[in-house]
Amino acid sequence: MAYVSTYLNFNGNTEAAFLFYQSVFKTEFVTGRMMRFSDMPPMEGAPPASEETKNMVMHVSLPILNGHMLQGTDAPESLGFQLVSGNNVYISLSPDSQEEADQLFNALAEGGKIEMPLQQTFWGAYFGSLTDQFGIRWMVNYNTQY
Repeated sequence: MAYVSTYLNFNGNTEAAFLFYQSVFKTEFVTGRMMRFSDMPPMEGAPPASEETKNMVMHVSLPILNGHMLQGTDAPESLGFQLVSGNNVYISLSPDSQEEADQLFNALAEGGKIEMPLQQTFWGAYFGSLTDQFGIRWMVNYNTQY
């Protein structure tokens, strides 16, 4: 089955972020768990991973709305990753009701920073935006015109 996903890289706090997202969206991880770097077989010629790196999340998938998959990983520098955060990506949610918009927005805003509170807009939507406690940007857009 084809699907679209959003893949997030974190600096060592993927587990905390995805446990938080799991509580917001009330869904279960695909395969029922988070894969760790310790699950990966040793790579020939590569130095062994540190215990800290082995405990990091190698991959996790969580269904959120309407079949969209949120995926993530820790991006350890010890494995050659260089994480750069920016404001060029938002995850946009389009829930089925204003009540669901309120619930998702308020849950994601916990410990984060609201950029634009949920409000009726000139384009006919109940819209708000925020950055969550893990630095991920979200837009919630309930279209009130249809």
